[in-house]
Amino acid sequence: MDKSSTLLVHYDKGTPAVAKEIKEALEGNDVEAKVDAMKKAVMLLLNGETIPQLFITIIRYVLPSEDHTIQKLLLLYLELIEKTDSKGKVLPEMILICQNLRNNLMHPNEYIRGVTLRFLCRLKETEIVEPLTPSVLQNLEHRHPFVRRNAILAVMAIYKLPNGEQLFVDAPEMIEKALSTEQDPSAKRNAFLMLFTCAEERAVNYLLSNVDKVSDWNESLQMVVLELIRSVCKTKPAEKGKYIKIIISLLSATSSAVIYECAGTLVSLSSAPTAIRAAANTYCQLLLSQSDNNVKLILLDRLSELKSSHRDIMVELIIDVLRVLSSPNLDIRRKTLDIALDLITHHNINEVVQMLKKEVVKTQSGELEKNGEYRQMLIQAIHACAVKFPEVASTVVHLLMDFLGDSNVASALDVISFVREIIETNPKLRVSIITRLLDTFYQIRAGKVCPCALWIIGEYCLSLSEVESGISTIKQCLGELPFYSVSEESELTEASKKIQPTSSAMVSSRKPVILADGTYATQSAASETTFSTPTVVQGALTSGNLRALLLTGDFFLGAVVACTLTKLVLRLEEVQSSKTEVNKTVTQALLIMVSMLQLGQSPASPHPIDNDSYERIVLCIKLLCHRNDEMKKIWLESCRQSFVKMISEKQLREMEELKAKTQTTHAQPDDLIDFFHLKSRKGMSQLELEDQVQDDLKRATGEFTKDENDANKLNRILQLTGFSDPVYAEAYVTVHHYDIALEVTVINRTKETLQNLCLELATMGDLKLVERPQNYSLAPATSMQIKANIKVSSTETGVIFGNIVYETSNVMERNVVVLNDIHIDIMDYISPAVCSDVAFRTMWAEFEWENKVAVNTKIENEREFLDHIIKSTNMKCLTGPSELEGECGFLAANLYAKSVFGEDALVNVSIEKQTDGALSGYIRIRSKTQGIALSLGDKITLKQKGSS
Repeated sequence: MDKSSTLLVHYDKGTPAVAKEIKEALEGNDVEAKVDAMKKAVMLLLNGETIPQLFITIIRYVLPSEDHTIQKLLLLYLELIEKTDSKGKVLPEMILICQNLRNNLMHPNEYIRGVTLRFLCRLKETEIVEPLTPSVLQNLEHRHPFVRRNAILAVMAIYKLPNGEQLFVDAPEMIEKALSTEQDPSAKRNAFLMLFTCAEERAVNYLLSNVDKVSDWNESLQMVVLELIRSVCKTKPAEKGKYIKIIISLLSATSSAVIYECAGTLVSLSSAPTAIRAAANTYCQLLLSQSDNNVKLILLDRLSELKSSHRDIMVELIIDVLRVLSSPNLDIRRKTLDIALDLITHHNINEVVQMLKKEVVKTQSGELEKNGEYRQMLIQAIHACAVKFPEVASTVVHLLMDFLGDSNVASALDVISFVREIIETNPKLRVSIITRLLDTFYQIRAGKVCPCALWIIGEYCLSLSEVESGISTIKQCLGELPFYSVSEESELTEASKKIQPTSSAMVSSRKPVILADGTYATQSAASETTFSTPTVVQGALTSGNLRALLLTGDFFLGAVVACTLTKLVLRLEEVQSSKTEVNKTVTQALLIMVSMLQLGQSPASPHPIDNDSYERIVLCIKLLCHRNDEMKKIWLESCRQSFVKMISEKQLREMEELKAKTQTTHAQPDDLIDFFHLKSRKGMSQLELEDQVQDDLKRATGEFTKDENDANKLNRILQLTGFSDPVYAEAYVTVHHYDIALEVTVINRTKETLQNLCLELATMGDLKLVERPQNYSLAPATSMQIKANIKVSSTETGVIFGNIVYETSNVMERNVVVLNDIHIDIMDYISPAVCSDVAFRTMWAEFEWENKVAVNTKIENEREFLDHIIKSTNMKCLTGPSELEGECGFLAANLYAKSVFGEDALVNVSIEKQTDGALSGYIRIRSKTQGIALSLGDKITLKQKGSS
């Protein structure tokens, strides 16, 4: 559990004593003392102190200094201090710094010039900047590139000020002229950025006149070019054809960042197959060339997006995608397999399975720690391939059966589940699978794998030889009978009574213990020696995997052994003509079952046999003693029919999920259709032709639809103030993965101009404001939109609260309007997801956070209540429809969802109908983190009472 730790740091605020100490250091001649004093002054300003008494001292003693460090700290100080009064007018003393700034701009040292120009980029006061403009323009032609590149940025910053265009009337023309002669890459990039920001047409003309040289430009300049292309194509989509040629030429650039941006730009601008294929190839090449795992995960996300919208093109690149499996990172491998499994077709299935088989063989080397987990992922992938394309099952099933005895239990469990499904869906493979399973059964050492393997043997051993081999294999793995000798027990008990303690170091009794091979021994703690007593039972270690598991107290496995033997005996009766052989086999099976019951009730067992297993074994004994046709039909046919039904339901569920993923689009009957084929094709490249065709197809099929309709937008508008408040505000909230965007509309309902209006926001929970609030002026009866961005780091429910603060000309005091709280709903972060039952149980056992919510509802129908919880929590029900059918008075179901942060949310609903008709029970939520468990619990508590 993460616990917050608090560290209290003592820090003197700007008290008069501290200010006096700084003042004395600044007035001295020691340069190092001045540097330390300036650093303290800057720190005080950053902590919210004003210290106005230092300003004149700094002007007198720090301004004339020639030391570079002091000059840099001086500029930081000047950037932080308040330069305007409460009415927004520049303070008179600020004129004192203008002459110093002008001197710095004409300083012989290029560093002083450069940092001063960079400081001017942060000044927002036109009165201070205006006298400095001639000096700034002179620096555009300075010999040193450091000065020139900062001079260009200063020109751009000043030009973007409210009255900047009047200060620099011909700034774009001057920058364009400087750009044509500039040789420094950084200065060239800044000049092009200035044109892009302030005079887009000039930037476009420069780009189109230098198309042939774009591939030779510097990386930073190429990135700005791509940004310009995106901006231009957004406003003028008809002209994107000539820009796509530039993007494709940049795909051969040397910089990985440029290539990545090119691919992203290409996908956003064009849907032509040629463009998408080029972008996908670029992503695949970057996947193989980049070593950073985070970069690879981002690239895989881009490929996954392409897969959802351009699957046909991505199918061609499936082998290139699978090459990423060479990375040792499990997250990368998992994501790669997820993408590849959605791209499998009849044409590439053999290549894919062959590659996965090679990867499985590589995991046997044991060089990496997580080979077991990787092998499990590969087995699951091969399982999915074989289910989709049964013809490949024969090529992989025998290879995977070698891993039935894998030390990784989850991996072995996946293999046996795969074998169970394949043997039912591929009848041609039944004989070879059964033969291989009987040969390798002794290798299985996991208690969870053996029951499934025994079930397969009991259901699919059909011929006489298979039935006899199955019974023989089980007997061999159980070893000699009985499991426990009664006479031996009494001897051990009498011997233990005769032993008396001789000293404090001696133990007062001896107890029987079960060794690994199934034999019995007594152990004395006093002598610390172990010796074997005369035993009737001797188990062989090589063939006693079932015996070893039974002797550890796994009586559920014993019940499965009894059921399997019962099925085999009943089937033997059908295929064996000799009654003597059948009776002999029945006797042996009964002896095994009675021995297991005897073991379960003996004191030597680690724990007694449970009631369920006991009753199951007794039922098998009764059935073998009193065999009839009706019971035989139930045991030999009904069980398999239930399994077939389960498989068909699973396939149906997968088909429904596939349909749900498919995007449904609707075209309006009055939508404009552009008949491209009737237009002239002169001067159009092949890429433009393809792009136009794709646009026509999308328009005709209705893919050009809005993400959200107007009704959904209205639902996301939250009222922040009352109708009687002087300032009315409402917010439109958009949640997109890790970001929350607030568009706050503010309306001035008064007859006065509101000055210094500021939207002050604060957050609770794992939310973080990205930007500082700005001040605005709002005229009477006018409105404005203020945007705020908030970063989200977890699914914990967060709260955004704040005020609107403003001033009026009549009242000097600041007015405050308190805003309603905005609660960020957990439902915006989680989405329904699917996982296997085994994965659900594994996560349920591992996750440490649990929230238990008692059922308290007016709903009286169990299924209706479950549907209400599913709808309220936006989760997926993993329990199949057939398992929820019927009216039995109780219901249990598992729900699953995944958050945008990769967190898993598990919910178990267990409810029972009381005699008065009311529902009772519990809803248990488990997750890896506390936030999602608490937030989901609060949501369920709020929503479960009704359909509100």
